[in-house]
Amino acid sequence: MTDVAKQHAEPKSDIEIAREATMRPIIELADDRLGIEARHLEPYGHYKAKVSLDYINGLKDRKDGKLILVTAVTPTPAGEGKTTTTVGLGDGLNRIGKKTMICLREPSLGPCFGVKGGAAGGGYAQVVPMEDINLHFTGDFHAISAANNLLAAMIDNHIYWGNGTGLDPRRITWRRVVDMNDRALREITAGLGGVANGYPRIDHFDITVASEIMAILCLAQDLDDLTERLGNIIIGFTRERKPVRAKDIDAHGAMSALLRDALQPNLVQTLENNPAFVHGGPFANIAHGCNSVLATKTALKLADYVVTEAGFGADLGAEKFFDIKCRKAGLQPDCAVLVATIRALKMHGGVDKSQLGKEDLEALEKGFANLARHVENLRKFGVPVVVAINRFSADTDAEVNLVRQGAAELGVEAVMADHWAQGGAGTEELAETVVRTIAEKPSQFSPLYNDEEPLWHKIRIIAQQIYGAQGIIADKKIRDQIASFQDVGLGHYPICMAKTQYSFSTDPNLKGAPSNHVVPIREVRLAGGAQFLVVVCGDIMTMPGLPRVPAANNIYVGENGQIEGLF
Repeated sequence: MTDVAKQHAEPKSDIEIAREATMRPIIELADDRLGIEARHLEPYGHYKAKVSLDYINGLKDRKDGKLILVTAVTPTPAGEGKTTTTVGLGDGLNRIGKKTMICLREPSLGPCFGVKGGAAGGGYAQVVPMEDINLHFTGDFHAISAANNLLAAMIDNHIYWGNGTGLDPRRITWRRVVDMNDRALREITAGLGGVANGYPRIDHFDITVASEIMAILCLAQDLDDLTERLGNIIIGFTRERKPVRAKDIDAHGAMSALLRDALQPNLVQTLENNPAFVHGGPFANIAHGCNSVLATKTALKLADYVVTEAGFGADLGAEKFFDIKCRKAGLQPDCAVLVATIRALKMHGGVDKSQLGKEDLEALEKGFANLARHVENLRKFGVPVVVAINRFSADTDAEVNLVRQGAAELGVEAVMADHWAQGGAGTEELAETVVRTIAEKPSQFSPLYNDEEPLWHKIRIIAQQIYGAQGIIADKKIRDQIASFQDVGLGHYPICMAKTQYSFSTDPNLKGAPSNHVVPIREVRLAGGAQFLVVVCGDIMTMPGLPRVPAANNIYVGENGQIEGLF
C-alpha cells in the first residue's frame, strides 16, 4: 500500500498491521544487515533470535555509533507515543541511508492483560513479531521471575535449617514476584501450617519488572558482572542491622545459571525489516526504566546510529538514563528527541480528555510550559534536543505552528512526525533534523551530579533542578537511613527516584510545570546489586491491580489459531 493510500484507508488495528508484515527470516536479516553469522545466533523460531555473548565480546574494538535517546513530555491519558516514535525514527534514519538499530524494552504481561498496552510500537511503526514480543517472547521475564523466587525460597530455607547468617525474619527485604497484575499478593502471610512449613512471617509480591534482578540484568555488562551483582543483593538485615546478601547464602551462582540465556540480547525487526534489539524491561519508577546496557552497547558496535528510549517522561526516564545507565556503562548520548502530542499539551493546559479534538490555542500555550521544562532539563545534561510532534488527525495548523514557534523561542527545532500512519516515510524530516543536530551541535554530556556528592545532596539536586521543587523533606528515620548508607561507604551510588510519572511533583493531579513544591521522601531502598539507592516519594505501586474490566476478558485464541483481542 502506498503512503497516500494508507492515510485514506479504513484504520487498521496494530495487530492487523503487524500480521500483514512481510518479515525476513532473522538469520538472513542478521547476516545481511549486521554481518552476524548464523553460528552466533540462537534462533527462537524463524523471526527472533538471541545473539551470543561470545560474539558480543568480539566487538569491543569496533568504533561506537551515535546514540539517540527518545523521551517524552509528562505522560497523560491522551498519549505521547514514545515507543512508536523510537521505531519510526529508526525506520526514518534507515530510509535516508543511515545504518541504524533500535533498542527497546520488553513488555510486561501485566499491562497486556490489564489495561491494553505493550512495548512494540503502533500503527506502521512497530517491531515484529508483535504478538510474540508482547506475550512470552524468548522467556527472559520468566527466567527473571524464577531467579527472583529461587532466592526467596533459599532465604526461607536458610532460616528453616538454622539461619547461620543470623538473618532476622522480621527484617527480610527480598520479595517474591510474578509477571501479572495481582493486588491480592501485595501482602501475604507465609509459612503457616506448623514448624514443618517454616517460620510464619509477612511477605510481599511485586510484579516481575519491579524486581531488582530486572535492573541488574539490564545493567550487567557480562556474565561475571551479572553474577557479582546478584551476589551483592541485600536480602535483609540481622538483629544488629547488618546487611545479609545473596552470596552469604550461596544463592548467586544458581541464579546466574537461570539467567545465562536471558542475558543475551533479543534480535527482531521492524515492519520495514530494520534490525532491533528488544531486551530487558525495568520499571522507570522503582528502577531505571531502560533496555539493557548489553543490547545498547552491542548496537553501537553494529550500527552508525542507535535509537533507544527511556520510560515515562523525561523527568523520570531520561534523568535515570543519563544519571544511572550512561554513568554506569560509560555511554555518551549524542541527542535527545523529546516526543510531544498536541493533545497531551492541551491536557497539561487544563483541557478535559473528551474535548481534545477541538482547537484550543490558549490551553495549548499554557500546557507548553510542560514541554519547555523538559527541554530545559535535558539541556542540563549537555545533550542537544529535538522536539518530535507526534501527529494526530485532529491537530490543526494553528496548533502545530504554535508549538513550533514556542520551540524556536527555546532554541530547538520542532518537527512534525507522522510515523503511525506512514512508517519511516513519516519521519524522514525528523531523521534529517536529528542527523544535522548531531553534526552541528556536538554533545557535551555530563551527569547531573558527581559520584562524590553526598546522597542527600544528590536527592535534593534532582528534586530542585529536574522537578522544580523548593526542596525535599523526610522524617528522622529516613534521614538516619540515608546517613548510615553514606557512612558505610555507599555514598557514591546514584539515585533512583521513584515518584508518580504524571507530574513534576509527587501529586499526580498537578499538570503542566508546577514549581516550588516540596518532595516528601517516604522510604529508601538500597539496591546493592543494581548499585543505586531507590528513593520512594509519595505512593508508588510495585504490584498493580487489574481494572474492573481487564483486557484479558477479551483475549482468546480464534478458530484459525491466531490470538484475538490482544490489540
